[in-house]
Formats: sequence, C-alpha cells, structure tokens
Amino acid sequence: MGFVVVFDVVKFRIRYPEFSSVSDVLLDTYFTEATLYLNNTAQSPVSDLEQRAMLLNILVAHIAELNRLSASGTAANPLVGRVSSASEGPVSVSADMGAVSERAAWFLQTKYGAMYWQATAQYRTMRYIPGSSPSHYPSYYYPRTQWRR
Repeated sequence: MGFVVVFDVVKFRIRYPEFSSVSDVLLDTYFTEATLYLNNTAQSPVSDLEQRAMLLNILVAHIAELNRLSASGTAANPLVGRVSSASEGPVSVSADMGAVSERAAWFLQTKYGAMYWQATAQYRTMRYIPGSSPSHYPSYYYPRTQWRR
C-alpha cells in the first residue's frame, strides 16, 4: 500500500485542534468520504503522498466543519470570503467570494474548503498525457522514399 495515504488521526488532531471533540471513528468516516473528492490510489493526479495526505486532511476538516454543530444545536456558519457589508444595530455581516463556479461553491462554504480549492488549482488544468510512439517512428509517418518538390 505504498501508493495510498493512510489516515493518521494524531497528525490530524495536531494540525486541526478545533476538531478535538469529533470522534476518531467519525473522522475516519470523513476521510473515506474525502477520497470521493480526491483520488487516493496510484492513479491520483497528486502523486506526492505527503501533499496528498495534506490535501485529504484539509478535505476531512472541510467535511467535519460542514457537519459540526454549535452548542445550540444549529449548524456552525462561519464567514468565508471578504466582508462585503456590515451593520451595527442588530448585527449583520455578509461576506462575498466574488463570482465562483458551481464546482467551487461547495468548497467555498468553509475556510478549509477554500484552502483546498486554492491548493488544488494546479490539478484542475488540462493535463497532457502522451501516448506511446508507433514502432517504426518516424518512417511510419513518412513511407515515401522520395519527397515531392
């Protein structure tokens, strides 16, 4: 299993102490869910295992934050993006991330998702994967012995 990342709860808790109240079993489930969004096999676009482990941990934090409940039992809703307006009376603050794609919207709900989205920008571009060459290259492409002028 040298080509996959194994979830390390201890490292995760050191990096993200705000999730200390989440059980190990639930974090492991979130890790399995994170592999739906980032391939954790030898065919992953992220070939560096250390980098893939960091990205998967960011995804686990994003999923945990989306599912975290505040003390009142309602979902936590921290602001993500720049503050676009604020008022003082009965306290009102709104944030704006600018124009985002549908693909980015889910990630930009939390600061962890925004970190993941930014860190994986290099993997969302076109990738050229060259095919194999023909066996008689280049004569296969130039079968004529003489060139026309």
